[in-house]
Amino acid sequence: MPELPRKKVGIVTCSGEELAEGTVTRLAALRVLEQLRPAETVTICLPLFLAGGEGDRAFAKFYPTIAIDGCDKRCAARGTEMYSGKPAASIVVTDLVAERGLAKPEGKRRLNEAGRQAVDEIAGVVAARVDELLHKHWSRTAGIVEEIDIPVMQAPVQATCSCGSGIPVQEMLVNGQKVIMIALPLIFEQFHDSGKTISPVVVRELLEAVKIYNLIPPSADEAYAVSLAREYAAFCEKAREVK
Repeated sequence: MPELPRKKVGIVTCSGEELAEGTVTRLAALRVLEQLRPAETVTICLPLFLAGGEGDRAFAKFYPTIAIDGCDKRCAARGTEMYSGKPAASIVVTDLVAERGLAKPEGKRRLNEAGRQAVDEIAGVVAARVDELLHKHWSRTAGIVEEIDIPVMQAPVQATCSCGSGIPVQEMLVNGQKVIMIALPLIFEQFHDSGKTISPVVVRELLEAVKIYNLIPPSADEAYAVSLAREYAAFCEKAREVK
């Protein structure tokens, strides 16, 4: 299968600025991204994500994400689930503050002591969830952490953004509708490098490879197969022209 970027956990926070809890989410995420787990996490920009950012949406489809919301509206969690998939974990500041008997955070730009304590608590919870997710298999289709241990992959120690995660995507038409396919350029490249030319068998292999990284309903197999055959033929033709 294609060699995709090393596994990380995406962190998406709410954008609410009218509540102190919104500030808590962003500061807690920053603490995890820059201090606690910089090598294991990337940030997902919620406004860009909702506006159609392909890099962010592709990352959230392929890798587990943690949504941190300030209140029970759960904008970050719901937005992630609507456009990519159910978050691996959803943390709500108001719920955690109540559960742990903490004082209510106050201040929007400058948090009070209770707000700073909430940041510490949330950051600790998120870091623990990151560790759990990287040691277990996140099932994107089921929306659960499966009880199967997998190796933790190492990565350079730096905080990064998911839009630069390096997960390649490609747009193609399926029954006249545009769909974004994760990892398709790498899959095409791998098949081409292996000397595979268009045939019913190769198209079926392409479909099975694509299904590893993309959700395709069984009823749409044939439509996707037709589109993949067309796109792969175009890829091979372009490769010949380059030579």
